[in-house]
Amino acid sequence: MPVAALKEQTVTQPSTACDHCGLPVPKGLIEPAAERQFCCNGCRTVYDMIHANGLDRYYRLRESVAAKPRRGSATRERYAAFDSEQFLASQTRETATGRRVADLRLEGVHCAACLWLVERLPDVLPGVAEARLSLRASLVRVTWDPAAVPLSKVAQTLDRLGYPSHAAAGVSSEEVRRQEERRQMVRLGVAGALAANSMLLALALYAGLFSGIEAHFQLLFRWVSAGLGLASLAWPGAIFFRGAWASLRTRRPSLDLPIALALSVGGAAGLVNTVLNRGDIYFDSLSVLVFLLLVGRWFQARQQRRADEAVNLMFSFAPSSCRVVQGDEVVQRPSDSLVFGELVEVRSGDLIPADGAVEEGESSINQALLTGESRPVAVGVGDKVFAGAQNLGGVLRVRVLAAGEESRVGGLMRLVDQGVREKPPIVQFADRVAGWFVAVVAGLSLVTLAGWWAHAGGAVAVDHTVALLIVACPCALGLATPLTMAMALGSAARRNMLVKDARAIERLATSGRLLLDKTGTITAGRPSVVQWIGPDWLKEVVAGAEHDSQHPVGVALRQAFESDDEGQGGPPLSDIQERGDGGLTAEHGGKRLSIGAPSYFRRRGISIGDLWKDTVYEHQALGQTVVLIAVDDQFLGLAALADQTRPDAGEALRQLAELGWEPSILSGDAPEVVKLVAQQVGVPNERAHPIMTPEAKLGIVRQRDDQRGPTVMVGDGVNDAAALAAADVGVAVHGGVEASLAAADVYLAEDGLAPLVELTRLSRRAMQVVRRNLAISLTYNVVAVSLAAAGLITPLVAAVLMPISSATVLASAAAGLRGGRW
Repeated sequence: MPVAALKEQTVTQPSTACDHCGLPVPKGLIEPAAERQFCCNGCRTVYDMIHANGLDRYYRLRESVAAKPRRGSATRERYAAFDSEQFLASQTRETATGRRVADLRLEGVHCAACLWLVERLPDVLPGVAEARLSLRASLVRVTWDPAAVPLSKVAQTLDRLGYPSHAAAGVSSEEVRRQEERRQMVRLGVAGALAANSMLLALALYAGLFSGIEAHFQLLFRWVSAGLGLASLAWPGAIFFRGAWASLRTRRPSLDLPIALALSVGGAAGLVNTVLNRGDIYFDSLSVLVFLLLVGRWFQARQQRRADEAVNLMFSFAPSSCRVVQGDEVVQRPSDSLVFGELVEVRSGDLIPADGAVEEGESSINQALLTGESRPVAVGVGDKVFAGAQNLGGVLRVRVLAAGEESRVGGLMRLVDQGVREKPPIVQFADRVAGWFVAVVAGLSLVTLAGWWAHAGGAVAVDHTVALLIVACPCALGLATPLTMAMALGSAARRNMLVKDARAIERLATSGRLLLDKTGTITAGRPSVVQWIGPDWLKEVVAGAEHDSQHPVGVALRQAFESDDEGQGGPPLSDIQERGDGGLTAEHGGKRLSIGAPSYFRRRGISIGDLWKDTVYEHQALGQTVVLIAVDDQFLGLAALADQTRPDAGEALRQLAELGWEPSILSGDAPEVVKLVAQQVGVPNERAHPIMTPEAKLGIVRQRDDQRGPTVMVGDGVNDAAALAAADVGVAVHGGVEASLAAADVYLAEDGLAPLVELTRLSRRAMQVVRRNLAISLTYNVVAVSLAAAGLITPLVAAVLMPISSATVLASAAAGLRGGRW
């Protein structure tokens, strides 16, 4: 059916369900004057046969297990509330163009095919401008024109595609997932019970072939078996028919098509043989087939959930629970329950659960997650703080302004989520091949049916055709390839490597140019003491004064000067005060100890002598940070701090070079500094580029050469944002997180370049697994389809082989990415 006609039907034709199978009746088959409506002549015949033989109880049985199809009017009533003014005001929002946006939680979302179907909604329903689905959250964001189509119609259309909708604010993704798993288990249990009883009846019938059975008992067993088989197809097996119907409506072949075709052919042939009391009735095989297929789908869903849970590690930056102030009480609550205007208490060492403004208290916070600035920031009443930042000082009370996905860190994670949903070229290729594969299998089934019918009759032809349709399984194409990529992203997430764009996995599996910023990438990006001028006894005093400091300079001084016998000699320190203006004071033996930057002493009006001043200038000219130490305003010591090369940088770059990457350094520092760093990490001088502006870095990134492979840019995501965005793969290292996730494809949340080496090896392993699974799938399908077409595989054997083949490629993906350290 053309898309235009499909759109017209969706808008103008009310949904009419078939009185037998419950599927929508095509527009051309609706009989306005008829009491009963059927989607095809087969359903009409089956319906008449069941009633003619007094088996009306079949429909009551199906209704008792919740299998009765929903009529269009029932679906409309279910979503009528979506059009109320109260619902639209609380659950949707209006855009500047007059359209509205709503988030709907969907049931039944489990794979990339669901993503494709749901996002095809604008092609099916005029008035819908966009539909964006998050697989992780089972959440679709729909943008539609309320003047053209009501929201209830949008929800009805999603329901008919197989995805019942709920208001996102009222149902959590975990609740929807639990409900779906519960329905899945109930469906599996019913299918197992029906299959077991069908097999018992089949055993009685087969035994009767050898020991004899009275004709009326044989007929009874055949009809009961038919009832059980039809019940199995009508409810547990209906999931395959709904998937096939949705794929036909959107004109995209899916894996449910050959399964639905096999069940339909087998069911129709079995019913005809039951009515005519001749030949095999197939319902025992069909019932077992439905059960085995659902078992296979259940295992696939569990594997997909494990991959989703691994990716969900990327979304755990904010705390899961928080302390909410309610009057005179402070209660513990989940962070995702916070709403605008609530007051939360954040103790020292806790993470802030939501974006907000400080209402009580003063402290310092570490917000490196968002800004990349590792130095603590002083905050007080009225200052804004953000979710994910850590409180390092006193107790704060924060008024919530934005929580969950609306917070800044939630926005960053949405960028990651969007990247997870992007399909790399290998997955797009697999989707295209899977679509063609399903079409080819459908064609081969017709050829097989016609050939065997002419050669051996209808019963044999149906057997071999059903076996072919079932055994054909493009799992590596339709399932294992995207699942492998999802598992690779999850493995990276467990190592604190956040991959925003899955295409980066495919590109990092090759080799090419590797461009690296120096500061914060090859160097540590945090200070350490490189020179000390002053008496040795003063070192111990400085380390004691900085003992509880969280400031990077204080930490560097403490790490450089503290010793195991600290505090064994000299007067004790007291009244230690870390000030917010760059200094620290304490009492030491009745004298005032001051530690701070030169600017701190100048602000206090303390003059720095010429000798100390010249020394300060010498170190500052080298780009070093200078800290002065004074006792009663007399300068006794000076510590010079500088950024140091990361200890793993040289080895990491050597390993990356062995993997085929050509490293170069791009830095804004002076030539002498860049040359020294290049020598330390083993980068040739001709590939060490100093005094590089952001524009110059961008120019080098754009100098691509297809013969040299992709270009990977590694930086801190602030000054390098343009280069990161322009590179084939942008990799942001620890620091500058907010800019990094906005511009880069990958964020390394751990220090050093070693994670980049691990990610590169993981990418190569993932692509090897994908290629291996493609080979497994191709070999299996060629052999299995050939055997089925030749009549060497029965439908029951095919039903066993299909989930085994699925489990094989899934196990291959899991084992391949779990090998070694993964």
